Amino acid sequence: MKRVFLIVLDSFGIGAMEDSFSYGDIDVNTLKTVSSSTFFRIPHMEEMGLFRIDGVEEALVRKASEKHTAAVARMTERSRGKDTTIGHWEIAGVCSPNPLPTYPEGFPEEVLDVFRQKTGRGILCNLPYSGTAVIQDYGDAHVRTGDLIVYTSADSVFQIAAHEEVVPLEQLYEYCRMAREILQGKHGVGRVIARPFVGPCGGSFTRTPHRHDFSILPPSVTMLDQLSEKGKDVIAVGKIKDIFAGEGITEAVYTSGNAEGIQRTLEYLDKDFEGLCFINLVDYDMLYGHRRDVDGYAEALSVFDDKLPEIFGKMREDDILMITADHGCDPGYLATTDHTREYTPFLMYGRKVKPVNLGTRSTFADIAATVLHYFGIAPAFEGDTMLTGSGLTSP
Repeated sequence: MKRVFLIVLDSFGIGAMEDSFSYGDIDVNTLKTVSSSTFFRIPHMEEMGLFRIDGVEEALVRKASEKHTAAVARMTERSRGKDTTIGHWEIAGVCSPNPLPTYPEGFPEEVLDVFRQKTGRGILCNLPYSGTAVIQDYGDAHVRTGDLIVYTSADSVFQIAAHEEVVPLEQLYEYCRMAREILQGKHGVGRVIARPFVGPCGGSFTRTPHRHDFSILPPSVTMLDQLSEKGKDVIAVGKIKDIFAGEGITEAVYTSGNAEGIQRTLEYLDKDFEGLCFINLVDYDMLYGHRRDVDGYAEALSVFDDKLPEIFGKMREDDILMITADHGCDPGYLATTDHTREYTPFLMYGRKVKPVNLGTRSTFADIAATVLHYFGIAPAFEGDTMLTGSGLTSP
């Protein structure tokens, strides 16, 4: 019974891609930045070979042993973009030649007019905004008028914030579904996000854990589709189900953050299934990258690293563990709070995996091709398997 556990450390980039300047990202390097923190301690990922990956900061390479326990590679994002949706889609086999639309000046009236008509409510804000700041600045007006707080970010997102006592959760989710129907074609943003909050007026509002994402459908077949069509299990942990709009997923569990995501992974390691367990650990991006919290990011990596021996101990003879990322979000880059265009790491570990350096890959889609190859499935997209170099073969 073969199982693959694919863990995405959301935003854990390892250095600027050659085209990063075209995204406004100069000398960005999430790994280099967080390694400067006194909270940075990842001996198990170091032992796996993280610091032996192409292009890793020389100071980290010098401290690393030449021997490592995992197959490693540096992943290049072929898609145009640096956001969560585009990154995860490419990991699953979909390369996107065009970036998803963003709205640095807010959404156009052609979108908002239809949204007002469908919801029967007015709109507040309509600007790129911090999610915590927007409810403090517009929350009182929302409670008073019932108008919806609509805002965006540097990502391709349409976010709707509403007080749970003013707009019940199911109604907020329905408004998001309306927005999702509107936002297609040239305005097809990656995600429509419900952002409920609570609290009394006067600047004391807090967001609740009832966030829900409504993603655009992947434009073509993914490894998730191919696995499930062949009768394999495709288990989504965290926001994976939302990113793929549920397509190709056979089982899903949402999580409140990294701690719960790691715990759910450990639980699935104890279960019998054949297929893929696809996990997103979001806190690196959401809590530390965007908020430019270097120490918090480093500490969160250390916490994950501390759990790796327990993960290794639960792995079975034919299990494969893959660790990667979807983009960068360098917490030391003060020019913006946006994601950063970076290479990402790839670590592949298992009892039958040879610890080799697989070089720099031309697309994240090589990960999907590798997963499918392990289950004897030919990928329906461009991507090269990494199994041969790592000593594994398909059935």
